[in-house]
Amino acid sequence: MRKTILAIAGGLALCAGSVAAQQVSFGKGWTEQKFSLFSSNAYGLNGQSLDVRSNGTVSLLWSVLPSRMWSGRHASWAWTVERSVPATDLTRKGGDDRNLSLYFLFLPEAMAQEAQGKDIRALLTSPAARVLMYVWGGDHARGDVLPSPYLGARGRSVIQRPAGTGSAIERVDLWRDHRRAFDTDPASLVGIAVSSDSDDTGTQVLARIASLRIE
Repeated sequence: MRKTILAIAGGLALCAGSVAAQQVSFGKGWTEQKFSLFSSNAYGLNGQSLDVRSNGTVSLLWSVLPSRMWSGRHASWAWTVERSVPATDLTRKGGDDRNLSLYFLFLPEAMAQEAQGKDIRALLTSPAARVLMYVWGGDHARGDVLPSPYLGARGRSVIQRPAGTGSAIERVDLWRDHRRAFDTDPASLVGIAVSSDSDDTGTQVLARIASLRIE
């Protein structure tokens, strides 16, 4: 998987070379949020890439973003899935396993500074928060925008790829998708998170995200 994702990431770097893209480091500053005392994914932080293993488990790894990225309008990354959960209905609470979700968390600028000292649960439950989740998984079509069974009006899932294995490069328009999802322009992009969910189906995920950039 390492050779595959590095080759794809190299192509992504060439594509992003003409724009002012800022690298998001998969290094220090990331924190795991467990949803159950006995359920935790395994994450490998490698600087430019993140390895994810989920074995009948679910959790989320998150980080706040520096202020220079708060006005980001686009994001790009490379990802690979070697083992996949089956296709699920991502709108159904308790039955919505997926290989990977990449969260982009927006808050009003007046609240952005306060976000630096809060945990992800507090941020996700803020009435002012808006969350775009780009998903590899589910039984849905690419581009579908789905309601979140957990975040209510605060969150929407944007389907990038249905359940299955493979490798891909993504580049998304955060502003366009935010308008589609919430009918408003986005506020400040204050945080980012990665999750994998295999607990409902008791299956396994083996995946990687690399070369995550904000533009």
